[in-house]
Amino acid sequence: MPRTELKKKKILVLGFGRQGRALARWLPEQGATVIVNDAQPAEKINIRTLDYPGVRFVFGDHPPEILQGVNLICVSGGVPLDLPLLQLAKEKNILLTNDAQLFMERSPAPVIGITGSAGKTTTTTLVGEILKNAGYKTWVGGNIGDVLLDVLPQIKPEDVVVMELSSFQLDLMTVSPQVAAILNITPNHIDRHGTMEAYINAKANLIRHQQASNIAVLCEDDQGSKSLEMLVAGDLATFSTRTMVANGAFLAGNRLVLAGTASYDSMPHVLCQREEVPLRGEHNLSNVLAACAIAGSLGLATDRPGIESDVMTETIKHFKPVPHRLESVRVVNGVTYINDSIATAPERLVAALRSFKEPLVLLLGGADKELPWDEAVHLALQKARHIIVFGKDGEKQVSTKVMRYLRLRGATEKYVSRVETLDQAIQRAAEVAQTGDVVLLSPGGTSYDAYPDFAARGEHFRKLVHAL
Repeated sequence: MPRTELKKKKILVLGFGRQGRALARWLPEQGATVIVNDAQPAEKINIRTLDYPGVRFVFGDHPPEILQGVNLICVSGGVPLDLPLLQLAKEKNILLTNDAQLFMERSPAPVIGITGSAGKTTTTTLVGEILKNAGYKTWVGGNIGDVLLDVLPQIKPEDVVVMELSSFQLDLMTVSPQVAAILNITPNHIDRHGTMEAYINAKANLIRHQQASNIAVLCEDDQGSKSLEMLVAGDLATFSTRTMVANGAFLAGNRLVLAGTASYDSMPHVLCQREEVPLRGEHNLSNVLAACAIAGSLGLATDRPGIESDVMTETIKHFKPVPHRLESVRVVNGVTYINDSIATAPERLVAALRSFKEPLVLLLGGADKELPWDEAVHLALQKARHIIVFGKDGEKQVSTKVMRYLRLRGATEKYVSRVETLDQAIQRAAEVAQTGDVVLLSPGGTSYDAYPDFAARGEHFRKLVHAL
């Protein structure tokens, strides 16, 4: 695939988080002149400028004059594309890119790219484990783990790269990986993308630029994913918990089955029984099937040998939940505390609620993404013995929206508690929970009202639970 030229270019790195820092280290090594710009004031950014020799920093604002002489802008995932500075850059025909695209243009090893509204981190991690256990030197990163530009010099052609890619990263993509999987597309990040159509278009970029020799992996059960079949240029593999598929992975009764060219010998193979999957919930069965269809497609998309089903089976059986995703933290006085801080949208909360038969004490809160809550609140009232809503009031707060829904449905103080902080929510949960209950942190909103990210919120939850 064609590379974006960097040598002797003046490049603006917009946003100085994890991705921006990697770019500020890597771009000067490619012969570029680099400016870093972030709206945060310098005193709020922990930086040693000596670590970035030759890089110019502009903090605290996005001054238009910073575009003078700039040939290329590298946009970090957290920077909205409707930023006035970027609108001005488009008027000036300045090319936009990001770290993920620059990496894919240069990776000497085949790339597996995975996206979805939910489940992409679990699926990406499991694919990485399957490939490692199959004997491949495997690099896992992108939206999780390493910024892969940092390790690019170490990657060899015989290796395999597995990338999780968010809609924010995909918004700018004009390249696609050799194996590209879209797990599902449900309403999410509309506050960022503006419309559902724009969100779907961003996700579609993962497969839009594939070649005839490439493989797309889509979900047979998800209308959003399935609707993108028309964009598939090469072979198609699918996965399903509801129906048999000819090429991919599916659930047949209680058996997980791999079939077609996703199987190393093109024969159907039973991977394991449903009860042998150590992850809760129907959504995680889908993630496991997706991982097997994706890993199995590597042999078809590249000249690598296919991965034997026994490797997948053993990896599945020993796979542990990724942190902050229905993660069991501790049992206290017969009460199990579960950390599902990754549930930053009502859709993910619904998936979590459907994963439990035990009585629930449910913790909801965070910043609202302007998504519908009807189904989530309805199911929460069915599944939870007590609901604790935490966070400050405000029109863009989950606490305000959910309390409004709960009151409309007649929920009383006997079943609902309202507190301001997660600390208070844990204290209240310990008071109302009974032996055999599950206290479930599955907030349904982003963490940005009180934490830098969902992981920080989940870590705080862990700390509070271990202090009980």
